[in-house]
Amino acid sequence: MSVQERKERERAVREQLIVATARELAEQQGWDAVTTRRLAERIEYSQPVLYSHFRGKREIIGAVALEGATEMAAALRAAASLADGPRARVAALARGYLDFAERNPAVYDAMFRLDGGLAFADEDTPEPLKDAFAALSETLGDVAGEGVHPGLFTEVFWAALHGLATLTRAGRLPPGDAERRADLLVDRLAVV
Repeated sequence: MSVQERKERERAVREQLIVATARELAEQQGWDAVTTRRLAERIEYSQPVLYSHFRGKREIIGAVALEGATEMAAALRAAASLADGPRARVAALARGYLDFAERNPAVYDAMFRLDGGLAFADEDTPEPLKDAFAALSETLGDVAGEGVHPGLFTEVFWAALHGLATLTRAGRLPPGDAERRADLLVDRLAVV
């Protein structure tokens, strides 16, 4: 291995350590607790080392969001693949989405609530975000209904899932009915 390859590998390992530490700190204490000073202390590198990887917290949030999008896409595909039939796949997808949001609140916030400097629904949208949308669309496109654009249907269904995830987490919806809400969403929106 050349010196350059070793340096690149070490840089990638440091960058992943920064992202993982930011994510862990955000999950434990919220995103307000994630500062470059705290991250530098936790990973035992100086703040200038952090700034050599990320220009600031916004880029760190973006990196967590991209990692989260990759994980969400995998989780959605796995959930849908275990179900048999269109309705069951959509129900599994909906539950998979809501479960992901519940299990990973800081990552979900990085993906959809905080400014990570990432473009959505644009030519410049990073591939992990496009893939997360594709993971939704692969299942939802089959149940959009006649004359309904599959992408538009996916956006509306996604918006409903996001609303359920956000309102549930904020305590705005009564606890205990998450599965019934997901089933109602599937029954009313998906044409199966």
